[in-house]
Amino acid sequence: MNKHVILFCFGTRPEWLKIKPLVNKMKVDEYKLLFTGQHPDLLKDITVDYTIKLEDRTNRLDSVVSECLVQFPKDEFSSILVQGDTASAFACALAAYHRRLKIYYLEAGLRSYDLENPYPEEGYRQMISRIADVNLCPTSLSAENLKTEKVKGDVFIVGNTVLDNLTGHDQIEYGNTVLVTMHRRENHKLMDEWFTEINNIAEAHPHLKFILPIHPSPYVQKHKHILKFVDVIPPLDHHELINVVKNCRLIITDSGGLQEEGTFFNKKVIVCRKTTERPEGIETGHLHLCASPKELSSLFDKLNDNVYICNPCPYGDGHSAEKVYNILKNKS
Repeated sequence: MNKHVILFCFGTRPEWLKIKPLVNKMKVDEYKLLFTGQHPDLLKDITVDYTIKLEDRTNRLDSVVSECLVQFPKDEFSSILVQGDTASAFACALAAYHRRLKIYYLEAGLRSYDLENPYPEEGYRQMISRIADVNLCPTSLSAENLKTEKVKGDVFIVGNTVLDNLTGHDQIEYGNTVLVTMHRRENHKLMDEWFTEINNIAEAHPHLKFILPIHPSPYVQKHKHILKFVDVIPPLDHHELINVVKNCRLIITDSGGLQEEGTFFNKKVIVCRKTTERPEGIETGHLHLCASPKELSSLFDKLNDNVYICNPCPYGDGHSAEKVYNILKNKS
């Protein structure tokens, strides 16, 4: 195999959404795709070159890391690119490090500096940056984090590639829909409390339509019976989800991607976490932290009184893939 081929590693839908704009910029002989197996439904629409077959063991994270290391492709590459903060992104970066391959890290430098929030993602992203040769950062703050940490790899500010998927949406509305998503591992033990508060808010605002695309995690599914005043629907594909984001009134979420996408469309987002690795949106007034379920109702009422905002998105302009592609060409 041509050693100048770069291997793109992904296994989840959010990872693919952030790699896809870059893949679309590249020639077919410039890259190969390694699928790490977490969201197998992706393969209905994507043709990949390599697939990791995950085994179900007692500890899911151990399984993902071990299988990515053992099944990493034996073909020769000049480099790999990993995105984000999943166990598979860390494992593939580690596999590349063991093979002395150049590592490009997309969406580098996000930090909460709290290893428990989000867990385990904060740990993974810190470890990947330590071994990456090129860190592709979404914001100046994320780049500054890496410089403060004195990482050895090069640091570039490129914006967030997920926003490249959102360009061309001209009409933004503030309808009567409130979009809710909840799934984070650190919220699993409190999911019944979050859902109870969300249901109470929905009951108190019958003129608003609360919709929750339910996450397949059993830790989420087992509590959905609580949501009697919320429209619980199957997961949406990305196009459908973005149409909801574009037209909704407010967002309640613990998702990282929705913090960026909601901000891009000038929506206020209640972030159901103790901290966020995307604090730029707090400064612009888009993101509002909600550390515990008991704080949700008062924060919702405050934001619902004035949902409108028109500030520049701090995470990029929707043209990041071209910047990344130029760096890949110059660094290969």
